Amino acid sequence: MKFIIDNWALILIAISSGGMLLWPVLRGAGPGSLTAPAAVQLMNRSKAVVVDVSEPEEFAKGHVVGSRNIPFGQLEQKLEGSVKNKALPLILVCSTGARANRAVPVVKKLGYGEVQALSGGLNAWKEANLPLEKA
Repeated sequence: MKFIIDNWALILIAISSGGMLLWPVLRGAGPGSLTAPAAVQLMNRSKAVVVDVSEPEEFAKGHVVGSRNIPFGQLEQKLEGSVKNKALPLILVCSTGARANRAVPVVKKLGYGEVQALSGGLNAWKEANLPLEKA
């Protein structure tokens, strides 16, 4: 007990630094934890398919090169026809990442194993200066 009282500041620093080390791990556990550079690696190394869940008007304004547009409301009807190989990793994208995060459980329910949403969506893709194409 004397050790704790004498070294309370050091103990507080140790607990704080441990919490700071764990924060990214805990925060990154959600479905939208895929960064833009990590998405590019997944596309290049594992042939990941990018599915943009934005509405067609948004998709036409700009999207990830080579992505397929399946609006969020039509995922259950159209995804299996568009992406037949359920073993391929899927990267879901929308403008901010919110719809893509909501789409992850829907896509997993359809039997796709490796599904991730791009954290920050198309905005993060643009901030990383990655290429876009327009329809």
